[in-house]
Amino acid sequence: MSIEELIIDKVRILPPDKQQEALDFVEFLLAKIQKQELSIQEKKSGISALTLAQEYIVCVEAAGDLSTNKDYMDGYGS
Repeated sequence: MSIEELIIDKVRILPPDKQQEALDFVEFLLAKIQKQELSIQEKKSGISALTLAQEYIVCVEAAGDLSTNKDYMDGYGS
């Protein structure tokens, strides 16, 4: 008998609330595996800082290009 079959047989004996706990645990394990796989893929793919920060781009309002428009510093520190 395989491990899968043993698990199924034992889960069938459990009351419904314990079956739900077993399901929750299995889903937790699956989520943990997916998170680990995603982490490994990110390390292998060499994702750039820009890609990671894209969701935050344009979330801050500012006056134009601050590198060429020095007027934004007028009155600062006075």
